[in-house]
Amino acid sequence: MKVKLALVVALGSFLLTQPMLAHHGFETEYDSNKKVKLTGMVTKVEWTFPHMRVYVDIKDDKGNVTNWNLEMGTPNDYQRLGWRKGDLLPGEMVVFEAFGGKVVESRGQLRSITKVGETKPIFSGPKPGSAEAEQ
Repeated sequence: MKVKLALVVALGSFLLTQPMLAHHGFETEYDSNKKVKLTGMVTKVEWTFPHMRVYVDIKDDKGNVTNWNLEMGTPNDYQRLGWRKGDLLPGEMVVFEAFGGKVVESRGQLRSITKVGETKPIFSGPKPGSAEAEQ
C-alpha cells in the first residue's frame, strides 16, 4: 500500500510540474534587438492561457500578405489593466510594435498596439509580470 501511495504521489508531482517546465522565456523565442513597427489588419484575437495572441495581416509593397502572430501575457493580466474582449476586433487596422522572433520571422512579443487613426494605444508597455515591468 505504501509503495502504491508513493507512486501516486510521485506521478502526481511530476504531472503538476510539467506545465511549469514547458513555459519558455522571452530570450528563447524573441530577439530584444529586433524591434519591428508595422501596420496591418487584425485577423484574430485569442484570449487563451497561458498567453493571449493577436494575429495581424501585413501587406508588403508587392502585395504579399504575411500573418503576424503576436504573443502577450495572460488574459487576466490585461483584463486587470482594463482591456476587454471587444476593444480589438478582426477587421480593424492597427499599428503595432513588437520584438521579432528569432526563428519565425513573423512572430513577435507585442510591445504596443494602437488602432489606426487613434492616438491612445490599446496596450503599451512591457508584458505584465515580466522582469521588464518590475523595473
